[in-house]
Amino acid sequence: MSNMGRIRCLAGTVIRADSTAPVSNFEVARVGSERLLGEVIRIDGKEVDIQVYEEIDGVRVGEPVEFTGEPLGIDLGPGLLGSVLDGIGRPLRGLSSGEADDFFVKRGFFSRSLDPEARWVFSPLKEVGDPVSPGDALGFVEEGKDFKHLVMVPLGSGDSRIREITASKREATVDEAVCILENGEEINLCQRWYVRTPRPCVERLPFSEPLITGQRVLDTLFPVALGGAAVIPGGFGTGKTVIQQSLAKGCNAEVVVYIGCGERGNEMTEVLEEFPYLRDPHTGRSLMERMVLIANTSNMPVAAREASIYLGMSIAEYFRDMGLDVALMADSTSRWAEALREISGRLGEMPGEEGYPAYLGSRLAQYYERAGRVRVLGEPQRKGSITIFNAVSPGGGDFSEPVTQASLRLSGVFWALDKRLAEGRHFPSVNWKQSYSLYERALEPFFLGTLGPKWKDGASFLRELLDRETELLSLVQIVGRDALSELDKWDLEMGEIVRIAFLQQNAFDPHDAFNALEQQAWFTKALKDLHCLVRDEIEKGVLHQQVQELGLLRRVLSLRGTPVEDFEKVSLPWLEEIAQSFTGPEGS
Repeated sequence: MSNMGRIRCLAGTVIRADSTAPVSNFEVARVGSERLLGEVIRIDGKEVDIQVYEEIDGVRVGEPVEFTGEPLGIDLGPGLLGSVLDGIGRPLRGLSSGEADDFFVKRGFFSRSLDPEARWVFSPLKEVGDPVSPGDALGFVEEGKDFKHLVMVPLGSGDSRIREITASKREATVDEAVCILENGEEINLCQRWYVRTPRPCVERLPFSEPLITGQRVLDTLFPVALGGAAVIPGGFGTGKTVIQQSLAKGCNAEVVVYIGCGERGNEMTEVLEEFPYLRDPHTGRSLMERMVLIANTSNMPVAAREASIYLGMSIAEYFRDMGLDVALMADSTSRWAEALREISGRLGEMPGEEGYPAYLGSRLAQYYERAGRVRVLGEPQRKGSITIFNAVSPGGGDFSEPVTQASLRLSGVFWALDKRLAEGRHFPSVNWKQSYSLYERALEPFFLGTLGPKWKDGASFLRELLDRETELLSLVQIVGRDALSELDKWDLEMGEIVRIAFLQQNAFDPHDAFNALEQQAWFTKALKDLHCLVRDEIEKGVLHQQVQELGLLRRVLSLRGTPVEDFEKVSLPWLEEIAQSFTGPEGS
């Protein structure tokens, strides 16, 4: 029988109820006559506090509460890719009938994340009598084009053997058994998982490969490893959302989970309208074929915002267990932390720094530690990874606030977005002085083996040049530009060329939005060769004013749209043409 209770008091979206039988923490409850979805967050004897995931206007003291006996979970299986869910896993597509009052999710509404009516053709990979263990791949279904969605033995199962395969090469819904084990367990296409519980793995693997973002400033100067974690803090208008959308479009992850956690509705609308029509640069097909979107906008109930990142992480871990590389985008964790603060205040807990709960750091750590590159359970042996990109929105752009500082301690990459760069229309507005990556040494063997020494030489050249430009700009403020030597004047100009032509990138230009690693390496080599060429000519007596007359910035910008296969053929004649300019009429 269901465990029932009654509402005793209400405080915002947190209610207190009594219980007729023991309940567990994080157990799901249905609250009031409208059966609003909630979750137990504190137990005090026979009284429990329940966080309701919906607005509780109209709920009265004395209404019934039903405790379901299980935590918040999600159905994982075919049909997840391309779906749009809210913060607690309800599908948002197809809910509206088109009537004027039917564009919002009804109070108390609950629907499974997977379509129970959809049918999938199951292709077995094992035979009757084969031994199976948790995580083993029993078969697959074709989802989309060329994507094999593995059907795995649920992680809570025991070791057994296959007694019968009931759906070989025929259609089945997610609730129909496709395989029966000798212990009597029926395996469906769908498996249930509780979102706050990490999915286990065999072992965690060291970082050895980068996640390629296609952004020149990120891949060349501040690379992130597969299975790593990157923090993207920035004030309002610095381009956090555009960077994350660019990463979702261009990164080499096989599956992308995008969480709009408390962001403005128009930003999520742009994502929902634009992504289905974007072409995946890796497959040429719709980008939504390898994405799962979780939309929990700022006008949705704040309590569901706290659960949304656990929901997204559980989905990412499911695809990781198939042996895939997954990128998880959360925009933004500051809104998630604000939800924690609001709920903590309603519970009357002792506040920490800036009103955030004292357990903010530990909750963030639980989330960050679910990322990584691992060897997963099951046969055949598979390796998968989850790389997370978390946007942080510090008030006033203050990076010393608690959420940013707690995130820095847990991540390996810090991409600091600068308000001044954004105001100067420099995008992505990544501050190359404040940003850093802790994965460079671990990734160096990969870059040297793939791109050769030109990658390390190019990255070192850019850092040294940008540092030199900073020193010279400080000197110019004291003595003026005219007091600099000819070589120093050229270093200043070259720094400007690098900032405009290389560090800036147009996310809306199809030729410039994504750059492969080889293209970035050749670009940095061309910039270094140009710098050495001009310095040599200046040392021979050429004046900086003569160099300015060549219009080098315009010539460098022409390289940005060069395909990677043509870069070497284009850059060599390009440099020869510039060299001849110094010996021709202009140079003489």
